[in-house]
Amino acid sequence: MGSPCELRLYGGDETPAILAAAQAEVARLEAKYSRYRDDSLATRINRSAGDAAGVEVDAETAHLLDYADSCHRQSEGLFDVTSGILRRAWNLKSGRLPEQAEIDALLPLVGWAKLRWRAPRIVLPLAGMQLDFGGYVKEYAADRVAELCRRRGARHGLVDLGGDLAIVGPHPDGQPWRVGVRDPRAPQQALGTLPVGWGGVASSGDYERCMIVAGVRYGHILDPRTGWPVRGLASVTVVASHCLVAGTLTTMAMLKGERGAAWLEASGAHCLWVRGDGRVGGSLARRGEDRTAAETEAIGAGA
Repeated sequence: MGSPCELRLYGGDETPAILAAAQAEVARLEAKYSRYRDDSLATRINRSAGDAAGVEVDAETAHLLDYADSCHRQSEGLFDVTSGILRRAWNLKSGRLPEQAEIDALLPLVGWAKLRWRAPRIVLPLAGMQLDFGGYVKEYAADRVAELCRRRGARHGLVDLGGDLAIVGPHPDGQPWRVGVRDPRAPQQALGTLPVGWGGVASSGDYERCMIVAGVRYGHILDPRTGWPVRGLASVTVVASHCLVAGTLTTMAMLKGERGAAWLEASGAHCLWVRGDGRVGGSLARRGEDRTAAETEAIGAGA
């Protein structure tokens, strides 16, 4: 998954077998959907770009594509799994902004509406188009592992795939897990903690994969319409019924920029957001009040 992963379980003699099965499931999904593997399904789909026959996919992939289609519609086209190709123009380790011409050359290959998806066949009509499952398959994997653990008898535990969390169940005494939320402007520090005993937790922000050029921060979340990093929110954390739902809500909010906080509030999401100016709010914010990151000491489960 390209990031630190951890599974914490309370259990007995069956725990080693559960751990092995969980690790195998994560490896299966990475092998299937990683764009970095030559033998993955994602690579096979991308290599078919320009071929009118496309690729026939299995039921699991069809579910993920249907989910991407739903998120695309709900986000007014901002959540777009064809936009990963824009990373070719953005090397965040270089400290260099791309030329507009580099971005303009890639934008014609971006657009969920341009592809043809009718289960079980996906067609990328333009040579060079790509699908990138990386924006949501890690959250899906966290949910899959949590469910696998429950099916095998585990009742208390937590799945952490690179900071995307799925709760197997609370601690044996019924106490929730305490989940730290990073301060986006001081990522080594916790902005606060969330007590979470169910569902999933995910965060998105402009602080881990970013670069600062001439005093301006450029994050890794790119607007598929312009090809440029979004501005407005520094980070978003959501608690939802599933990690997949939490993760896509955080990404959609970030993509909406200045409108993201209001959109999250209107959606009824259990959220905490931090604006670029340091203001904090959301239903999970302490006492529901907007506060600066420095003023926020703790975050309650609230709503």
